[in-house]
Amino acid sequence: MKIVHTLLKLILCLALAMPVLSVSADSYKTLEWTDLMPQSDLDALMNGPEITHDTPEIPIDSQISNQVRQAIEQAADSAYQKALVSTDVRPELNETKVRIPGFMVPLEFNDKQQVTEFFVVPYFGACIHVPPPPPNQLIHVVYPKGFKLQDLYMPFWFQGVLKTALFSKDVGTGKAVSAYSMQVVTIDDYEEE
Repeated sequence: MKIVHTLLKLILCLALAMPVLSVSADSYKTLEWTDLMPQSDLDALMNGPEITHDTPEIPIDSQISNQVRQAIEQAADSAYQKALVSTDVRPELNETKVRIPGFMVPLEFNDKQQVTEFFVVPYFGACIHVPPPPPNQLIHVVYPKGFKLQDLYMPFWFQGVLKTALFSKDVGTGKAVSAYSMQVVTIDDYEEE
């Protein structure tokens, strides 16, 4: 839980240091991941519960288990816990031409082993190795023409029309829910601007 909490804070801090919205020459708004969250969710995630680490005589596995249980009990009804599973969106972004950096989490492939359905996520490993980001930090994409993904570690720029639409999919041992979808027009290798 501490790792997830720390990772979320790091991602949010980095995103806050970047410009919020910019418009490129071809009228696509460049978004950061925090732009997809209502301010109340962002505030809640930035001010999550504290987890204590002052039990050195207890084995590390038990410490982690106790910390997770403690955090869940303390924050069960908190704004932080609600933000971790929030499907709240920014309705003004619906049907907007946007460009956003992210990683691809493949969901479906065609017979040429090209990705035809995927989630766009803010950090590598989301939905696979760690708990998924909040639904308002996942973008579902159906991409019929297919994309040959060479490397899961590779970030991309995704450009297209963003929509506010709930979608859920069984992923691994759980269910991933996205609060946004996108009609992707182009997928380009990520380069900082």
